[in-house]
Amino acid sequence: MRTLAVSTVIFTLRPDDSGVMKLWLPVVKRIRAPFEGMWALPGGPLREDEDLIGACSRTLLETTGLEPRYLEQLYAFGALDRSPEGSVVSIVYWALVGQAETVSAFEGENVHWFAADDLPQLAFDHNLIVEYALWRLRNKMEYSRIAHGFLGDTFTLAQLREVYEGVLGRALDPGNFRRMIDASGSVVATGHRVAGTSHRPPQLYKYDTSIDLTDQGPLSALGKSAETKKKLEKTR
Repeated sequence: MRTLAVSTVIFTLRPDDSGVMKLWLPVVKRIRAPFEGMWALPGGPLREDEDLIGACSRTLLETTGLEPRYLEQLYAFGALDRSPEGSVVSIVYWALVGQAETVSAFEGENVHWFAADDLPQLAFDHNLIVEYALWRLRNKMEYSRIAHGFLGDTFTLAQLREVYEGVLGRALDPGNFRRMIDASGSVVATGHRVAGTSHRPPQLYKYDTSIDLTDQGPLSALGKSAETKKKLEKTR
């Protein structure tokens, strides 16, 4: 009989020792066999009384103290030899958090943040999972609003470009980047500027909220139904 579990790859952007913005992620130390003492992605077994999103949110909060605003299902990993204790299928999610959100995250002997491109050997097949998550994230930067997961409600074009550079791992020409963003139609000017600057303050932008951060097609109705149910329960 196969065991069902959930795991999450959590990405954030923060500067390295040289000040270059890079992707980082938290891992937790395993306290039991198999792979006792090794680092692994946050996660755990799926309980009979919870759905996948509920299990993912619970394990994230318990192990890292994080409640990400962006959470998307990544892939199901179920190779027969991925665990020495039997067949385990992991439903993997990925999450994006801003730097401000990571302030409340746990960090210590059992939780540590590593640069996503410079990980130690992780338990199970978690290095492969992170590699796939990085590939998906970098590809989605080309055609989606996923950068919003790292930003606040408003931002400058320079801040948005910094996110792209941190995720893609390369510098981008400011002029070309601005033309790309203008052509995409994904951001709109707020009519406000950054306060407290000595020179002409930069314009603040926001993403067009008429477009969902994650386009799940017909499956988006599942999330909307859950939201509607919660709202109805609150009014009772």
